[in-house]
Amino acid sequence: MQILSLSELTRIIEGQLFESASNYQFSISKVVTDSRTFFKSNKPVFIALIGPTNNGHKYIPQLQEKGMKIFIVSDKSAVNKNATFILVDDTKKALQKLAAHNRNLFDFPVIGITGSNGKTIIKEWLYDILSAEYKIVRSPKSYNSQIGVPLSVLLMNDENNLGIFEAGISEPGEMQNLERIISPTIGILTNIGDAHQENFRSTPEKLEEKLRLFENCECLVFRTDTEYIAKHTTDFCDKHSIQKISWTLENRDAHIRFSSETKMRSTILEASVNDQKMEFEIPFTDASAIENACHCFACLVALHKNPNTFAGKFEQLQPVAMRLEIKQGINNCVLINDYYNSDLNSLTIALSVLKQQAAQEHLQKQVILSDIQQTGLEKNILYKKVNELLLEWGIDKITGVGPDITKNKNEFTIAADFYHSRPDFEQRFKRSEFNSSVILIKGARQFEFEKISGLLQQKAHQTVLEINLNALINNLTAFRNLLQPTTKIMVMVKAFSYGSGDVEIARLLQYQNVDYLAVAVADEGVQLRNAGISLPIVVMNPEQDSYQNIIDYQLQPNIYSFGLLQSFTNAVSENGLQNYPVHLKIDTGMNRLGLKTDNEIRQIIGILKASNQLKIQSVFSHLVGSDDPALDAFTQSQFTRFEECVALITTSFDYKIERHILNSAGIERFANKQFDMVRLGIGLYGISQTGMPLENIGTLKSTISQVKEVSPNETVGYNRKGKVNAKSKIAIVPVGYADGLDRKLGNRNGFAFVNEKLVPIIGNICMDMLMLDISGVETKPGDVVEFFGPHISITKLAEQVGTIPYEILTGISQRVKRIYVQE
Repeated sequence: MQILSLSELTRIIEGQLFESASNYQFSISKVVTDSRTFFKSNKPVFIALIGPTNNGHKYIPQLQEKGMKIFIVSDKSAVNKNATFILVDDTKKALQKLAAHNRNLFDFPVIGITGSNGKTIIKEWLYDILSAEYKIVRSPKSYNSQIGVPLSVLLMNDENNLGIFEAGISEPGEMQNLERIISPTIGILTNIGDAHQENFRSTPEKLEEKLRLFENCECLVFRTDTEYIAKHTTDFCDKHSIQKISWTLENRDAHIRFSSETKMRSTILEASVNDQKMEFEIPFTDASAIENACHCFACLVALHKNPNTFAGKFEQLQPVAMRLEIKQGINNCVLINDYYNSDLNSLTIALSVLKQQAAQEHLQKQVILSDIQQTGLEKNILYKKVNELLLEWGIDKITGVGPDITKNKNEFTIAADFYHSRPDFEQRFKRSEFNSSVILIKGARQFEFEKISGLLQQKAHQTVLEINLNALINNLTAFRNLLQPTTKIMVMVKAFSYGSGDVEIARLLQYQNVDYLAVAVADEGVQLRNAGISLPIVVMNPEQDSYQNIIDYQLQPNIYSFGLLQSFTNAVSENGLQNYPVHLKIDTGMNRLGLKTDNEIRQIIGILKASNQLKIQSVFSHLVGSDDPALDAFTQSQFTRFEECVALITTSFDYKIERHILNSAGIERFANKQFDMVRLGIGLYGISQTGMPLENIGTLKSTISQVKEVSPNETVGYNRKGKVNAKSKIAIVPVGYADGLDRKLGNRNGFAFVNEKLVPIIGNICMDMLMLDISGVETKPGDVVEFFGPHISITKLAEQVGTIPYEILTGISQRVKRIYVQE
């Protein structure tokens, strides 16, 4: 982003300037939209965006305390004399106008990519193919939304000579905004599928909307093998006088004709362009990779490049990891793996995740960083900028790996170690040097930093439970969208967050500004406090032996009986405390824990009013069958009883007492009973009992250890239960009932997903392994096996063994490594 004066910025975004005297002649060179990612940096401006569940204006006071001086706002009440404000009608539109202005300052080629799938992979592959020849600015990660695109385009500066940006839409009318911001000279239409189809009346309507990105392009790359896409796109290009760079794999009419020959682990592609034949090879065999590679080849033609000169680059293409991995490391470390690309923009994003994951017990924040390539900067200037970035984010130590970063080690002013290569690091590696740290492992793909991650990870068990943090955030947002703006959210993180991992999930929820967390027992709360969680934490099942821990770690107990109230009051008194927060549980029909009769409730009220040791924070109850319409009459009786009890309690005290009764299914079905707060449990983890569209957050997967053939009439596994009647192929996988996989899934009752196929589990499941019948499926040792996730519903899996998803999730053994992925 170019440096702008206050007056220039105000003019560009069509705002009204309220200038603080101390900011006279101030200039701006950086935009901040997330208050959590701001630290002291040069010339920043905060844009207070308003989303469906959050409002940036409420973070202005804390940003002023941190030193932010310039704010773009749409709420005039946020304006004060302690900073400079620019008032606009819509802060999102202001961001977009600023980005469009920045784009118009540059006349180098810009590639715009849209479609249903493949956008990010094509963008990253084009970067790998072209970065030796161009100084490229590109969208970080999958920044393709109404907010992500302008933030990406604001990265354009004088050091670049090629831009590559992706654009994604979810409803009609959005692409017009993105076209003005990206203003591409070359377009790539990847494909049109079902993604985000819910807001479009038809697939052709979605195609027409996506094509709007290319209205002012010079040329457009597209595939002609789907007839309606070919016709609509051709007509669009003719209407707007756009050069067509069309291609086909099915010998249709097109500018480029491809043919492919698949080998064991690679594909040879032959391209015919203007009667000239060219051949190149890619290290992939799947149809999507072949399609993405063809788009990249066609883009070279659009850029007037000779594709033959880039054949070696195609051979070196690698899978694109679009998500960070977060996993437990050795010696109380947390690892953040982002070892597939390395540039300044993606480093900034990864550092924000590191900051999010850092906790009190992590004494250091460390970065292991490879050489950063193709930035267009002189190396000494580049690594000076890296050092400034690390200082800005409070990094304690850097480990540099590579000849360039080592050569420029004098540019770093923080603690540092340097190694000329990854093998050099591995040879000199000492486990004792990595303790109680959050470690970001960030490297370009050719450095193979996954091997460094292997040295630092705590568990090497091949069976993992992969948790998609983006899906979890999306589920949280889906429930927030059902709530009134004033309704608070308590999230249940008991039982290891339903098997998903307590600390990591709690950190994310704290980062997402939920209001309360709830655990089953005090030990769970203590662990969260030790991990740096500062949110209020409710203990649902407080035990007398845990009272001191509850008090010492500022946890809040659920009071469900007269005896519990008396004993906890005594503990608080012995600690010399007053007004200690507690939560009262009312039994409205579950007949589990809780105060049931009016007499019990009056007795509790009398004790609380007679002393000042305790203060009621909330009153709550639990629904018996909120997911079952057949039980709605009983649910309504629970609401009635709850309201009676609440009235009895709240009228007895002169302070605010919060009320909550809705669980996940209740949030979905009873919007008029939100009261002051709701309790979100299984819904957050992707399970809806009412059909609400939620995202799967967990994938249980392992890898094949061995493949063998079994002859007819042989058996597989214990007790000869796995019988085969024909020559069969068997895969052995290191996951068993000790990992949490139910034995009822054995003997062809359960399935796994391997190489795009469902295959049955054969024989009895063993403690530490099982066998799959993979006859007819091309497999080899090391191939990934899914047991539940995107291809096998955890709900269907639960039905197969006669249980509920809760039991499946919470039953996954803690010896199974949890890996957290985040875009």
